[in-house]
Amino acid sequence: MVRLEVFDPPMCCSSGVCGPAVDPSLVRFASDLEWLRNLGVAVVRYNLTHQPEAFADNEVVREALRGDDENCLPLVLIDGRIVSRGGYPTREELASLCGVAERSEAITYSASVAELVAMGAAIACNCEPCLKFHYAAARKLGVSKDDMAMAVATAKAVKDTPAESILNLAEKLLGKSVASSSADTTAADESHNRCC
Repeated sequence: MVRLEVFDPPMCCSSGVCGPAVDPSLVRFASDLEWLRNLGVAVVRYNLTHQPEAFADNEVVREALRGDDENCLPLVLIDGRIVSRGGYPTREELASLCGVAERSEAITYSASVAELVAMGAAIACNCEPCLKFHYAAARKLGVSKDDMAMAVATAKAVKDTPAESILNLAEKLLGKSVASSSADTTAADESHNRCC
């Protein structure tokens, strides 16, 4: 099995949808890596911010960093050998490097879809500034309010289901129903003015 390792530069996360602006190159690359996983490639990704030990433990990566500092990042290794440095390869390049046949699947992940995903992520993490930003960005791209409402409804269902399940379990273990306190309501009312 081919092993592909990505050593990302320092960043909040490698998804591309964090923060106030979606990075389409990171979103595309994340999608390409998932495509490779589905074809049987072992994909591992490391972020310098969160996993510096992975960089320090890999002799090939240490040597590259010694020569170019962080300018060589991202580094892409296949079976321990550097195949790309300083940028993210395209799907076609990844397919060639990994020796897999590229399927002619239609890619539906667009800037509009990325904004809908970002809106869902904002709902999941209770970030009002993020939701406002991605709502405005989606409107500029021509995304309908109906599509946004479906994305928000999906995010709400994904967010609420585990919360309801854990509360049901707590009530089952306690043997009684637990009501929300007025202190919880006050804290929730105050939290809408804070950022994540």
